[in-house]
Amino acid sequence: MAVSFLSSEMRLAIYSIYGFVRFADEIVDTFNTLNQKLLLDNFERDYNDALLNGFSMNPVLHSFVTTIKKYNIPPKLVESFLNSMKADLVKHYYNNANEFDEYIYGSADAVGLMCLMVFVNGNNQLYDELEKPAMKLGSAFQKVNFLRDIKADVEQLDRRYFLQFDTKSFDDTFKNQIIENIEYDFKEAKEGIKRLPRKSILAVLVAFIYYKKLLKKLKYTPAKKIMSTRIRLPGYMKIMLLVKAFLKYQFKAI
Repeated sequence: MAVSFLSSEMRLAIYSIYGFVRFADEIVDTFNTLNQKLLLDNFERDYNDALLNGFSMNPVLHSFVTTIKKYNIPPKLVESFLNSMKADLVKHYYNNANEFDEYIYGSADAVGLMCLMVFVNGNNQLYDELEKPAMKLGSAFQKVNFLRDIKADVEQLDRRYFLQFDTKSFDDTFKNQIIENIEYDFKEAKEGIKRLPRKSILAVLVAFIYYKKLLKKLKYTPAKKIMSTRIRLPGYMKIMLLVKAFLKYQFKAI
């Protein structure tokens, strides 16, 4: 819904980025009856071949590489993303802040920076100015996902992303510490949204408002319930948030 507010050219670029990262994410999260390491290694090899040749018979990779070349997206961002995907195959716990931050950077911040390259479309000065807020937004989105999906991550994937987390110690105090950290990320990210090119603001604002609302719902949901069910926003609320974002955009009240 958010991406639909971009121009057709930008929308195709963002779709191509999403297609690539979603494919890799599915390999490490879903294909658990197969040799996931081999699949991910082959995917990375095919990506590198496509990057070298500027072409791939795999439409997901061909579209993604076309976007990389068109918007001069640094390959190091893709490398960081793939490194985080590789970590998902072997790491089940994060023992220190550096490990956690590195994972967040690759799995979320780097993807946000790829999108930022599309939004600024060659304006390197603006990219440099918005790099930190874009990373904060990526971090906020990812941490909200971690909190929302904590039950599935533990029970189905045997992963615990938050530092010092275990199912016995996860209570409202622990949860609220996580939320305070995410709220700070959102605060830093908001300043960057205001300075985005006008034609990309509404799409990002829709996603921002949605995730902020989801965080608020998580904030007022007991930790015990978060461990037993996946928290969602109903359809009618999403429509209300969409209207709210549109009005803020129209009246420049971000």
